[in-house]
Amino acid sequence: MTLPIILVMAVLCLAILLFIFEWVRVDVVGIIMMIILPLLGLVTPKEAISGLSSNAVVSIIAVIIIGAGLDKTGAMNSLARVLLKFAGKSESRIMILISGTVAFISSFMQNIGAAALFMPAAKRICRQTNIPVSRILMPMGFCAIIGGCITLIGSSPLILMNDVMKISDPNVEPFGLFSVTPIGLALIVAALIYFVLFGRFILPTGKGEEGGSGPMSVELEKTYHDIGEIFEIQVPDSFEGPQTLEDLEIRPLFFTTVIGIQAKSGLSVTTPDYANKIGPGDTIAVEGPPDLVAKMVQSFGWTIKADLEVFAESLSPNNAGIMEVIITPRSELVGSTLRSHSFRKKNNVMPLAVERQNKTYVGNISTMTLNAGDALLLQGSWENFHYLKERTDLAFTEEVQGEILRGDKIKFAVGSLVLALVMILGFHVQLSIALLAGAMGMVLTKVLSIDEAYESVDWMTVFLLGGLIPLGIAFEKTGAANLIAQTIMGAIGTVSPLVLLTVIAILTSFFTLVASNVGATVLMVPLAMNMAGAAGADPRIAALVVAVACSNTFVLPTHQVNALIMRPGGYKTKDYFRAGAGMTILYLVVMMAAIALFYGL
Repeated sequence: MTLPIILVMAVLCLAILLFIFEWVRVDVVGIIMMIILPLLGLVTPKEAISGLSSNAVVSIIAVIIIGAGLDKTGAMNSLARVLLKFAGKSESRIMILISGTVAFISSFMQNIGAAALFMPAAKRICRQTNIPVSRILMPMGFCAIIGGCITLIGSSPLILMNDVMKISDPNVEPFGLFSVTPIGLALIVAALIYFVLFGRFILPTGKGEEGGSGPMSVELEKTYHDIGEIFEIQVPDSFEGPQTLEDLEIRPLFFTTVIGIQAKSGLSVTTPDYANKIGPGDTIAVEGPPDLVAKMVQSFGWTIKADLEVFAESLSPNNAGIMEVIITPRSELVGSTLRSHSFRKKNNVMPLAVERQNKTYVGNISTMTLNAGDALLLQGSWENFHYLKERTDLAFTEEVQGEILRGDKIKFAVGSLVLALVMILGFHVQLSIALLAGAMGMVLTKVLSIDEAYESVDWMTVFLLGGLIPLGIAFEKTGAANLIAQTIMGAIGTVSPLVLLTVIAILTSFFTLVASNVGATVLMVPLAMNMAGAAGADPRIAALVVAVACSNTFVLPTHQVNALIMRPGGYKTKDYFRAGAGMTILYLVVMMAAIALFYGL
């Protein structure tokens, strides 16, 4: 036990304590590691900052930019729409579909790339279904990690395995591309069952950074709590019409606003005014108090649907919501009415109420003379709110969500992604270079401006990983990893092949938590093969156990994927431990059972 080994173990304990007790933010822990390790002489200054330029960190930056470009063009909207057709609004089905899809993508590209690429779609689905994003991102992240075990090119340890095996035995038979597939599939199925059965107990209920929410913010709910809810209503064919909204007097009589009309013919109106008509067989969307909406449909002989169907996409919190604007003294609206200015037609947003001197008006707001300081409660798409924000005579009381989508650029966004994948899979270009090429494609084709690309990157994740990589270097460089491995292997003595392989799996799982999975592979594969040969076990299977066990990293946010989802999911270190402890044990059991079954231990 040398002084450098003692020091690196102390630094490791410090990092774990900082993660557990959260005395500082996780990215600060990473920066502390970059400072303290070279000061103690455990790594060189160049090695201390090498993580910031590592293949993994550069790949994360690039793939986040690619994901932002796909999101900006609406490509992730389309993907979310397809998934929702199959999953509906069931949390379990959504979790299975998202996690399973990410696991499949992760089988042929790096798991961090698969998770980062799919995260915008997962967030959009959560917002649309009002499911806390914290209950989806962790299963997705865990399955992205496990998905790397489905093929031999899905994770760095499996890619390295055949080359590292030759260190111990140059004549060893290499594994094929799909040799590990049965094990990976068994692990994915086990993980999905684990989250379906126990997810409600082990996953946090917080909404995370971008969790689902209703059409109004919490602050607006306090002021406009009586404004009501959104309902979708079916007009029967027996209805006597068509009749205009002005003739029906829905707003004055029932304090309810019609915010959408889908005609039987298929024609859709998103911001109807007093002259628009409702006819037999139409479907309408309204915002109003539940009791008054019930009286309205009873009066007209209409039917309230159990949930949004026709308007599910256009009125989802992902695409639309409710905002409040204040009329400034210089506004052209002062002293006039909304109708005289064709407000809704010009701005494509629907007025719901006027707030004046702590009193809310709903009934006849279109013909109400407006004053400076009046607050308008408006419903519309986020994109239209962004256009409305350009008016200088109206002041928004909250930040507008969403963004203006660049749908005309979708082919360039998808093309940039395809370019990166072709470079990775077809020409075996290094991951970071290929993904940077895809990210630069987004900028050069003006899917994103360079400033938008910089803003999309989660720098907290970058510095967290940048600091953990030199800790892994120090752990291996000082000989601490080798000392622990030899001590444990020497302590277990002569045991059966299955027990030996199980110990190797547990030891590898520990190393991959505190060091890089690449480092754990390089260290453990030769050692495990030698121990297996001495115990009468198959050295190839020992190497396979090490490579698969390197993905068993769930109880700390030290893996790249876990670090990536930590901030968007609103997770704390204890959340990883609560969900990851059971997953770690399940992973070991299923992995060893699958290897024993398919390789005849």
